[in-house]
Amino acid sequence: MKHKALYVLVALTLGSVSAAHAQDAMSSSDNGQAMSSSSSMSSDSSSMSSEKFDGRWYIAPTIGGYYNDTDRNTNSRQLYYGLGFGKFVNPNVSIDAFADYTSRDIDYSSGKWKNLTMGLAARFYGGSWDSWRPYALLGAMGSHHTSMLDSGWAPAAEVGLGLSKTINENSDFRVEAGYRYDWDSNSQVTDGGYGDYFLGLSIVSRFGQAAAPPPPPPVAPPPPPPPTCDQLDSDNDGVNNCDDKCPNTAAGTIVGPDGCAQKVVIDLRGVNFKFDRPHKGETDIGPTLQKPTSDSMDILNQAVDTLKRYPNVHVMVAGYTDSIGTEAYNQSLSERRAKIVYDYLTSHGVDASRLDGPVGHGESNPVASNSTDEGRARNRRTELQAEDQQ
Repeated sequence: MKHKALYVLVALTLGSVSAAHAQDAMSSSDNGQAMSSSSSMSSDSSSMSSEKFDGRWYIAPTIGGYYNDTDRNTNSRQLYYGLGFGKFVNPNVSIDAFADYTSRDIDYSSGKWKNLTMGLAARFYGGSWDSWRPYALLGAMGSHHTSMLDSGWAPAAEVGLGLSKTINENSDFRVEAGYRYDWDSNSQVTDGGYGDYFLGLSIVSRFGQAAAPPPPPPVAPPPPPPPTCDQLDSDNDGVNNCDDKCPNTAAGTIVGPDGCAQKVVIDLRGVNFKFDRPHKGETDIGPTLQKPTSDSMDILNQAVDTLKRYPNVHVMVAGYTDSIGTEAYNQSLSERRAKIVYDYLTSHGVDASRLDGPVGHGESNPVASNSTDEGRARNRRTELQAEDQQ
């Protein structure tokens, strides 16, 4: 390769690096992410450290020097120029396809000994992305030699150690030293196979838009605070645990404000009947009641409301009379009084399955003296006798 062609290759390489950076700059401008150079460096470092690795393709123009094998009979030191193209395949391994070129001065003549080498190199890195990263180098290649005696290909291989550092989101600096062995046996008559030491410097430039860092894992919401006792009702009796003095009442039990079982009392005092009413076959309760009738009807309606609010309550509907009249007559009259109240309750929405009776108790069990008009009026009554519920 002539020096002029070499200069063109180096110029094209540097041009492609500039184009890569220009492309990235235009992309950043299009996305409205312009920032100062100090902010950019901080952001680049933060972005690189938050990613596992950057898998974009890159180019790596290289310049370096050889310390030649003495068997070559050439000047002991020459420059070489190269270009690599590769990518990281995981956070710690990169693969490059590369080519490099050198031209050696032959000691015993004015001729040249040129080598164009092309091959693959693998680099194995340690450390994190935002730090200095040491690495080991292994390469396999073919070397095309051109000299006074021969022009042809020979296999070659190299090993080395290097150090890499991220400059920004798109670029790395790389320096490496190693040993390359060339199995060329045709460039000289007496010697064949050459081991040369090398030192190289590279600028790695990535193409395209960097992948966005993965979103942070969602933050689990804090657990809700445990419910307080005034928000709990463990036995489902309608009284919260703070106020419930009987916390284990059975389902369906009627309880008071303290959560303890409470016997429902349905008081029909004030619902009293006129003397000798109702008659046989009489069904309208209003005319049979003592005045003021409206007060008695209000008490009956309150009883209906209570029974509806406590659907587990069962009652016995029982009728009574005063002591005037025969026992047989009073028994029949007490049954009619119980029946007319029973019918009133069922006609106003109380299920008959919750009512026992109607039964009559005649003139027994008076609640007042039968020797006065007032006492006899109180004894002409009907009771709703609540039964035990669970």
